[in-house]
Parts: sequence; C-alpha cells; structure tokens
Amino acid sequence: MARRSAPLLRRLVSASSPPAPQPLPGHGCRTVTYMPRPGDGTPRAVTLIPGDGIGPLVTGAVRQVMEAMHAPVYFETYDVHGDMPTVPPAVIDSIRRNKVCIKGGLATPVGGGVSSLNMQLRKELDLYASLVHCSNLPGIPTRHQGVDIVVIRENTEGEYSGLEHEVVPGVVESLKVITKFCSERIAKYAFEYAYLNNRKKVTAVHKANIMKLADGLFLESCREVASKYPGIQYNEMIVDNCSMQLVSKPEQFDVMVTPNLYGNLVANTAAGIVGGTGIMPGGNVGQDYAVFEQGASAGNVGNENIVEQKKANPVALLLSSAMMLRHLQFPSFADRLETAVKRVIVEGTHRTKDLGGTSTTQEVTDAVIASLD
Repeated sequence: MARRSAPLLRRLVSASSPPAPQPLPGHGCRTVTYMPRPGDGTPRAVTLIPGDGIGPLVTGAVRQVMEAMHAPVYFETYDVHGDMPTVPPAVIDSIRRNKVCIKGGLATPVGGGVSSLNMQLRKELDLYASLVHCSNLPGIPTRHQGVDIVVIRENTEGEYSGLEHEVVPGVVESLKVITKFCSERIAKYAFEYAYLNNRKKVTAVHKANIMKLADGLFLESCREVASKYPGIQYNEMIVDNCSMQLVSKPEQFDVMVTPNLYGNLVANTAAGIVGGTGIMPGGNVGQDYAVFEQGASAGNVGNENIVEQKKANPVALLLSSAMMLRHLQFPSFADRLETAVKRVIVEGTHRTKDLGGTSTTQEVTDAVIASLD
C-alpha cells in the first residue's frame, strides 16, 4: 500500500511546494569566489629578458599591458643577447630569486660551436618541461577546426644535450642521451597536467622502431606512468606518422609528450596548423623556476624587416604572460588579459602582417589595452 501511495504523495508535495526562487534582474548564477591567502596580492618581481630581434618589441607590449591593467608584478630587466658566450650570472641569480622570468627570443648562431643561451637557461635552472598550447583562436581562419593540442616536451636531454665532438677530421659524433629519470618525470608531468586540466588523452611520440634503446626507454617510462592514471587514455605514435597525422587530422590529439627534438618539431608544426608561431603561448617549468616565452621557436626573433617596421606580433607573448599570471596565482588578471587579446583578434581591425593585417606592434598593444575590462 505504501508503495502504491508514493507516486501520489510526490505529486501532492510537488504541487504544494513554493516555486524555485528566480535570479534577480541583471544577476546571473553566483559563481564560486576565488579565495586567496592573505598576502597573495603582494606584487611579485619578475625577471625580464627583452632578447634579440622582435624581443624588445613584444616584451615592451607585455610591460605596457601589465601597467595598464595594474597587474601585481614588476620587472627586473636584463640585457642578454644570443651571441654572448654565456648567460650572465646576475641574470641567473635574478631568476633564482624571483623564480619567474619572461623573455623574448634569443638568437642562436647557426654552427660555429656557439652554444644556445636558451639551452643554458633550461639546464642551469632545470626547466625540464616545455609546454606549448596550440589551439584555434576565434577569428583566425584555418584549414582545421576543433584543434586544441598541448605539446609537453622533455627539455634537458636527447639530441639537445650538446654532446658533440669531431672524432677525426670530417667525422663528427653527436650523442643522444635518454635517461630513465628524465623520461619518467616528463611523463609524470604530462599525465598530471592532463589530470588537473580535465584532458582525456596523452599521446607519446617516439622513434622506438629505430632507436630501440633510447626511445624504447622513453616509451617504457611513459607506459609505467600511464598505468597509474587509468582514467586517461594513453596511446603511442611514431614521430613520422605523427607528423602526417598532425597535418591531416590534428583534432585527434589532446596532450602530447615527447623527447626533446621531436617536441620542437611537433610544437612548431601544430602552431602552423592553427595560425602560426605569432599566436602560440608557451613556457618552460621545473620544480622551482619557470621561464615564459613565445611557444613555438620558429622565427621567434623575426626578420630585419619586421623589426625595422615595428610590426612584430605580440599576441604569443601576451598569452604567455597570461600563463605566467596564472602560474603566479593571479587568475583574474590572467583571464582579463586573455579575454582582451581574443577580443582584439575576433574584431579583426588590428592585426599584424602574419594574421593578414597591416598593424604595428604598438597598434595591437593599444587595441588590447583598450579592450581590457
């Protein structure tokens, strides 16, 4: 009897219940408030390296936007150039003290035995993870839609170890170093990133069919870490097939984890698919320090014409600085900056040449400042 009466009771109760309260006019649903710890709003020092080529233009844009939005950061600026023999100790000390750096591109001389200062920074500070976020931005037409790829690249070893020597005249030996320790920690970082950002799949990129020991060790490490994240799909792809799949069906990829050299190639390819290197943010992070810069390295110092005409695209570094603000736990400032940049891109009035426009760096910067909420 009680079971037969239950539906009737539910109808009677629902009929007599007062209607659900409606939001007041002009008020949406209440969101959860971000609750910072006391003192989290204290301005943070950030090391700034303008760099070479377009670097001073795009880092100048970052400074102007930060000042306009009254972001709680201030900069310690250091003059560093890619043709220097080494990164000045004062710069390293500044990054160690501040723990965060934003930089323009540093030109790396081709050949001649001159080492890359970018690599020196990564090794000195153990910035073992490079992250580049390649996604479609509304307002930029591309061949492929629905692309949202995060490329996570091991940053300290592999072919980039710089272990080269001339065995005999005319014969050079270059060593590729892969270690269990570095492979495991980059795999852990990739899966942790996927877990924390609600990503569904991690793809390990390799060439273990040829480099069976080196890339085999990398794959073995990825598989071990993947077994600890059963909720995240894991697959593997040989790097040459991966390149073909990227340009034909990039929407299949989510998070990609790669050894050093492959990650550089994959990130630049993915950036080209969604609009070019001028709009892709990125950063390098380790246990203690982080350096933010343009995500894809191809053309990161620009050419002389762009520098002379002052028409470098500041979007990539502005979005990288939003990543930096989020890293510093200033999420509302990061959201404001990203929203302003995307609003300028959608409007389409102020774009640099690489995005089909004629605007200068300063004109784009002014438009972003005007679009800040």
